[in-house]
Amino acid sequence: MVINKIRIKIKSFDHELLEVAVSNIIEALIRAGASIQGPVPLPTKIKRYTVIRSPHVDKRSREQFEIRIHKRLIDILEPGEAVVEELKKLSLPSGVEVEIK
Repeated sequence: MVINKIRIKIKSFDHELLEVAVSNIIEALIRAGASIQGPVPLPTKIKRYTVIRSPHVDKRSREQFEIRIHKRLIDILEPGEAVVEELKKLSLPSGVEVEIK
């Protein structure tokens, strides 16, 4: 038995933009009559960088920066043509990366 499923993975540095994008996607899928699972929050990936403040004077003085990447996962079960058309028409805020499988 083959199960048709579309998996949407959404990433962003800003969690508020991510929530807006997820709500837009879910509203569009509900309008199209799709059965969905999610949004499932995936673990936030944290990248940390340490930089020397001044390369010549004091090597022990350092600054630390971090980037947080927030992720969500939405599964669409048994997608139809109407669902695919709604996803194509959807416009999302900039700063949000969407990966569809």
